[in-house]
Amino acid sequence: MYSKAVLDHFSNPRNAGELAGATVVVEVSNPACGDVLRLAARMETGRILEARFLCRGCTTSIACASYLTEQISGRTPAEAQGLTQDLLAEGLGGLPPSTFHGAQLAMEALSALLAKLSPNAL
Repeated sequence: MYSKAVLDHFSNPRNAGELAGATVVVEVSNPACGDVLRLAARMETGRILEARFLCRGCTTSIACASYLTEQISGRTPAEAQGLTQDLLAEGLGGLPPSTFHGAQLAMEALSALLAKLSPNAL
């Protein structure tokens, strides 16, 4: 059912935990399934230097959050804005339709995070 990449990010999440000195922190949830994702980032010289997450949710929500932090670290906010839920799912080797909400939750968190950054950062 799940790709090797999804299972790897779920079993060995990257960048999980609190982020000391975060520039911005957001929390989003999916009321339908109860998943909650907290995403934090530290900006420096116009780039997302580091991103970390905390997630209470299903396998794909955790895997997508883990993969998202890898994808946005080192990017400018404008570059991060180019990510989509389809690109996240594709990067994880695909998601079953019934679990695609994990990619949607990750992108909601990214959108909220980018919205809280200074307009000049985009």
